[in-house]
Amino acid sequence: MAEIPFASAARLAGEIRDGERSPVTVVDAYLERIAARNDLTNAYVTVIEKDARERAREIEAAIDRGEDPGPLAGVPVALKDLFGFKAGVPATMGSAAVGEFIPEESAVATERLEAAGAIVLGTTNAPEFGHKLVTENPLHGRTGTPFDPERTSGGSSGGSAAAVADGLAAFAQGSDTGGSIRIPAACCGVYGIKPSFGRVPNALRPDAFGMATPFSSTGPLARTVEDAALALDVFSGPHPSDPHSLPASDTSYRAATERSTDELSVAYSPDLGLFDVAERVRDVLDDATEDLVGVVETVEQTDPPYEGSLSDLRYAFTQQTTVLFAALVDGLEADGKIDEGDREKLMSSTATLVSIGEDSDALGYKRADRPRTAFYDAVESVFADHDLLVSATAAVPPFAHGRDGPAEIDGESVANPVVDWCLTWPFNLTGHPVASIPAGFVDGLPVGLQIVGRRHAEETVLAASAALERVRPWQDAYPPGE
Repeated sequence: MAEIPFASAARLAGEIRDGERSPVTVVDAYLERIAARNDLTNAYVTVIEKDARERAREIEAAIDRGEDPGPLAGVPVALKDLFGFKAGVPATMGSAAVGEFIPEESAVATERLEAAGAIVLGTTNAPEFGHKLVTENPLHGRTGTPFDPERTSGGSSGGSAAAVADGLAAFAQGSDTGGSIRIPAACCGVYGIKPSFGRVPNALRPDAFGMATPFSSTGPLARTVEDAALALDVFSGPHPSDPHSLPASDTSYRAATERSTDELSVAYSPDLGLFDVAERVRDVLDDATEDLVGVVETVEQTDPPYEGSLSDLRYAFTQQTTVLFAALVDGLEADGKIDEGDREKLMSSTATLVSIGEDSDALGYKRADRPRTAFYDAVESVFADHDLLVSATAAVPPFAHGRDGPAEIDGESVANPVVDWCLTWPFNLTGHPVASIPAGFVDGLPVGLQIVGRRHAEETVLAASAALERVRPWQDAYPPGE
């Protein structure tokens, strides 16, 4: 059964649906690997063995009766321990202040996964409320990349990315407010896509509008582009509880992975004209982009014509995220998930963000939309001439635990080590669909290439990603272990 945990979700679903493979056997193989290897990376915080095995038996019985188990028939998946709720399964959000509560209802994405035949194995580690770009919290500890568990898996969907990379889930659900799908994808050598805002609906309460500033999206992390597209087909589509949810796509995302990319024009900006990117990372990106030249019509090196500074753009992001986290904690208190007096249990970094957000004024909050608009316009001007924009996902390879980011890049001081090593969060300000695809390695550590598409053009992002994957495959690069 050693090959099962690294088989693609698409292959597993097909074999289970056709009766060639038992979903019970598949689930057992994953649970055995989790038991043997989860201590290595600390990817999972909760594993629901009994529920997963029962679900596998139900799917096997349905297939024996001749019933259609769905497009994800028997595929084992993982959910992020943030808002990826499954009814009846403990949720902590990585916070000692929350501790644990038992959701009575599943998230929309979870409902759709299970309706499609997927089997939930458990929930994965995340920083408290997803507020960091590395995955650590006092409740569950740190999550490392399988390529070197002493180094970060990225954040905030670090547990999901590590689980997928180490063969502990066929694919996993993540969420992305500042790069929280793409950064872990880069650090763990997997594929992750942040869809357009509203593509995957949320049914959050008491604030159904809370994820609009900055744009936060749910999406998949997978070992193949096809698997991510298959997951996105299941995740997406409108929902009455989400006022931002988008209409369903006219075409299948999985089918988009087979589209021709011969006529696509790509703008290549390794640093977006704003960030310091390590030379060794640039070398990997340049090499990957040379292969991209062979599958698209043109690749032109050009930066978005943004006239502001990185500081201006960071101001916009931090203004809006601090208010977001302050409102989130306020809502959790109002909802009874954080009891009176439990704020002292918040991580100091969370408490600082919340305090800043609470002190913000409405005018200052809206001022942040000015540099946000300027960067949006700059990106749109690139798309006047090109179909895609590609850059580094992260400026450095995964670094050692114990810090939020690098203090220096190639000897130059980093102004804000918490966020300035990630080229992801500007696209949470604009809302464009964007993916991180494995580009190669630096000293055995994975590097991600970020692929940005026009508004609502996930199909183009997936098509280009799949084309690059075909000429630059990475599936055999994962550390299989025992």
